[in-house]
Amino acid sequence: MKISIGNDHAGPTYKKAIVQFLTEQGHVVTNYGTDDFSSVDYPDFGHRVADDVEQGTADFGILICGSGNGIAMTANKHQGIRCALCWTKEIASLSRQHNNANIISIPARFTSIEQAVEMVKTFLETEFEGGRHATRVDKISCS
Repeated sequence: MKISIGNDHAGPTYKKAIVQFLTEQGHVVTNYGTDDFSSVDYPDFGHRVADDVEQGTADFGILICGSGNGIAMTANKHQGIRCALCWTKEIASLSRQHNNANIISIPARFTSIEQAVEMVKTFLETEFEGGRHATRVDKISCS
């Protein structure tokens, strides 16, 4: 799979571990995040990942910021993006099963690196159930 990842200054260490996991699994990763802990603006990275997923140059996206909220809000401004803020692997699974999320947002200040990697693994391995959930997902977009 092709995966785009982006992060602000709260996520370089998380990104490094996630990218290592993804490449070991054979995924192709495009990195838009910072590798530095100096303050940066999360929308700059959230928009780039959302663009890739929206345009189909990435199958899924991964976003990381301190709370996970701001970067998720940024991504969700894009049509066709369903970015889910996740803090457990169960929520990551449900975001795929019931909401067909195509980007996961991880709150670096509220999860461990191990939890983050497990959430990404679960997110990528979980299929959308469709059915009654498809009807609901179809109603999300404003376009």
